[in-house]
Amino acid sequence: MGISFASRSSWHGGYANAAVPRLADPARLHQLAGRTMGTTWSLRFDNPAMRPLAAVREAVESALARVIAQMSHWEADAEISRFNRAPAGTRHTLSAEFARVMACALQWAEDSGGAIDPTVGALVASWGFGPDANDGPIDTDALEAARERTGWRKLAFDMADDATATLIQPGGFALDLSGVAKGFAVDHGVEALRALGLEDFLFEIGGELRGVGRRPGGQPWRVQVDGELPAPVHVALDGLAIATSGDRWHQREHAGRRWSHTIDPRSGEPVPAGLASVTVLHAQCMHADALATVLTVLGPEEGFAFAEARGIAALFVAHAADGDGPPSLRATPAWAERTASA
Repeated sequence: MGISFASRSSWHGGYANAAVPRLADPARLHQLAGRTMGTTWSLRFDNPAMRPLAAVREAVESALARVIAQMSHWEADAEISRFNRAPAGTRHTLSAEFARVMACALQWAEDSGGAIDPTVGALVASWGFGPDANDGPIDTDALEAARERTGWRKLAFDMADDATATLIQPGGFALDLSGVAKGFAVDHGVEALRALGLEDFLFEIGGELRGVGRRPGGQPWRVQVDGELPAPVHVALDGLAIATSGDRWHQREHAGRRWSHTIDPRSGEPVPAGLASVTVLHAQCMHADALATVLTVLGPEEGFAFAEARGIAALFVAHAADGDGPPSLRATPAWAERTASA
């Protein structure tokens, strides 16, 4: 399928990625896994009714296929790719899921002053990432042209209701929803699993997770936060989702300069290297995903203030100032509150 949304995190360790159930797990605790969006998905779920595993897998994979068909800019026939190729001034009716992701991206673009921007595709490509990546030296003329074709305020997005939304192509704009769509895919998978009647499960795509209900025995789903942490950090996903943005997963280097894939849409430049990662907890993985990007772009000071003012549960991991010491952790009050019993 190509690398659709595997743009930031890879989740290692913790309970969600266990290769096989533990010996102490009850027989009704089941596990499924597969590949999607250039990464993997995994599911652990309490199955007291012993629903057929094939039906559960089909529900997950059908939900993920809908997201890919609409929002993967790696797929030439995807809805987003057709929009990106469309002539200037054309109006497009969006699928319901696509519209929800656009609304989320534009909400946080507005609130953050453009720290996340769904029109960032041309800039991402100019810096050597994505399906249309520039593989050579940075072309300053091409970069300036990409800046001209970026800007969420230039989009005419009209969402009349939950089922009807339209978007006008300004001309040459390339949407890239990688900062939101993978998190939405987690939520969409959760919706599909709930529609099957499942009530207790942990669902993950490429390091972004959402816990619903509880493990057999009544304990919450617990996971280990990914990243270069000085000590393990565990979180109970008791009705919560978790997403991480960081600078160690996708990087490029040229002429002695190294940069991460996270682009600040406001400047058109990769974000500075001060933060190793930002992890966000939220009831919906779509918003956790978007906010992890927003806070990474805003940086350790402005991002922390942004999160604190809005009651966002976030954990900031900063590189040592001298580059040699251990990273430092800074948690918002909402993070401390939500993880106090983990």
